Formats: sequence, C-alpha cells, structure tokens
Amino acid sequence: MTSPATPAPMEGGGAYNRNSRVQAFGLAPAIDWFAEAAAAAPTEGSGPVVIADYGCSEGLNSLAPVAAAIAALRPRIGPARAISVLHTDLPGNDWGALFGLLDADPGSYLAPNVFPAAVGRSFYGQILPAASVALGWSSWATQWLSRIPGPIPDQVQVAFSRDPAARAAYAAQADADWRAFLAARAAELVPGGRLVVLTMARDAGGDFGYGPLLAALYAALGDLVAEGLVRPEEKARMAIPTVGRGAAELAAPFADGGAPGLGLVRLEVFAAEDRIWADYAASGDAAAFGDRWASFSRASVFPTLAAALEGPEAPARRTAFVARLTAGLAARLAAAPVPMKIPLARMEILRDPA
Repeated sequence: MTSPATPAPMEGGGAYNRNSRVQAFGLAPAIDWFAEAAAAAPTEGSGPVVIADYGCSEGLNSLAPVAAAIAALRPRIGPARAISVLHTDLPGNDWGALFGLLDADPGSYLAPNVFPAAVGRSFYGQILPAASVALGWSSWATQWLSRIPGPIPDQVQVAFSRDPAARAAYAAQADADWRAFLAARAAELVPGGRLVVLTMARDAGGDFGYGPLLAALYAALGDLVAEGLVRPEEKARMAIPTVGRGAAELAAPFADGGAPGLGLVRLEVFAAEDRIWADYAASGDAAAFGDRWASFSRASVFPTLAAALEGPEAPARRTAFVARLTAGLAARLAAAPVPMKIPLARMEILRDPA
C-alpha cells in the first residue's frame, strides 16, 4: 500500500467546528480585508451577487467573514437583491454540519435574500461557472496540497524534515497547486472581482511555526509504534500534506506570468495570536493546554495520518489510533507547555477588469 493520493477530509460530526480555535483566532486581520474587498467588488447587473467560500470545512470559520461581506454589500445593492453564497470543499466534507450550523448558530449570516449552497469538489480545478464570482474567500485551506507527493523519511510534516528530496517534492507540489488554484479562480471571478486568501505561511526567517507541536506529535507516533498499534512501515507512510509558503513564493505567480488575469493587490505575512497559550498563561491549566492543541490536531490532520493504516482490521485500528494519538499528544504537550509560532499570510487578489 502507498500513501493516500489525497488528504482525507477533516474529522466530521462537528469536531472541526468544536476544535478550530486556532484557525478562528487568526481570521480577524483577513476579515478586515474581506470587508474592504466587498466594498469594492463589482455589483453591476440585477442578478445575484455571488460570494464563493473556498475550503469551508464544517463552516464555523466562514460565518464571520461572509457576514462581514454581506454587511458591506447590502448598502450598495439594496435589500431586495439576492446574494448567493457558495461553500466549497472536498466531496467527503461534513456538509450536514455546515447546513445545521447555518440554521442554528447565533452567528449565522442567513438573512432575507441570502441563499447558501455547496459544491463538493477540489478547488484546484475550476468548480464554478466562468465569470460568475464577484467575491471570493479562502481561509486555512490553500496550505493543503492536492496530493501527497511522497513519504517524509524523518517527520510527518515536511517543514521539519532534513531530507532534501522530500522537501523538494513538497515545494514543487505546493508551487504547482498554488498556480492551479489561481488559474481556476481567474476563470471563475468576474472582471474586477476580488479574492481574499488566508493561509499558513513561513515567516521572514523561513519558520513554518508549530515546532513543539510537531515534535510532540512525531514522538507520540513513535510511542504507538513501540506499543505495536502502528507498524513501522505504516508510520513511514504518514505525512501531513500541508506547506507554508513564504511571501516570495505566494507572490511569484503574479510576477512571472503564472497567474494570468490576476493581480496581487496586497500581501502580508503576520504572526497570529496563540490564544491557547494565552489561556494557559492566565489559568495555569496545563492539561487544558495539551487537550486543546491535541484536539486541533485530531480534527484537522489525524484522519489523513490514520488513512495510512492497512489490513482487514484497519477500521478498528484507526479508531484506536486516533484516540491513543490524541491522548499521547495531549500528555506530551501538557508536560511542557510552550507558546507556538503561528505564521499566516493574508492577501487580496484582483481579477483584471475587462
């Protein structure tokens, strides 16, 4: 068996919404730009104004940005004109959690003449009609690669690998995917349409962040091998297919002709607040610190790691694997709490006017 060709969907059943505090606390700087983009997005015509949310997961972190965009659009288009909100993610996404959230959450953006819908396809290709989207949003999604390019011999996250071949393979895949994402959005945006992207990044010193978390995770995986729950060859296949791009890598397609029809309006790499550390500093609750980071990891990356388990007993072992890895990671982090670096990039992209 080889590594899974594509990342697995996030943990379902509302788990991602419950355990995405890290993602939520990094949104505010990008939401500010998204509201400004909505104030400048084209609204000509009488048909629905289309907002696309690329990589929505279970939707909790889409509520505030979409609400901010609608608030900026309404004074421009009036109360009667329809706004269509298209949420996109992989086919296996928990769409029931998304629409349940829209119906029940106090922060839902639902209002008269606002119509949500969903598209279950990868955003690394065109998934919406040409020249149909006035305003696009993507948060915490484009760091995920379209495919796992190969094993990482000495880690599960390539940013911490010392293997030149693995680092080169992941960098090449990240560059190809970023260009494919931009090409698809260039086709979907109307002339003058705008897209705001928030993604994991590397800071000016090349640091991806999350160092203590990934060290603890790799050690906890080693514990499961030693205990016999995970076979060595299965651990060798486990890889988290995320890449944090630096500012130069994010900007390169706009400078070298790799993003035809698109212009980079602004780009900033910044350090997001580690609210989990702030809560620990205030409370001194090391167990809660470990549990929160372990739950964040479980909801976002453990399904992809668990997919490397094989054999007729794999489904049962995957359940045990997720539970044991969550507990082991939480215990290691609780034993020595430290703050995490969280480098993020926010950017605003413009589709060239006609």
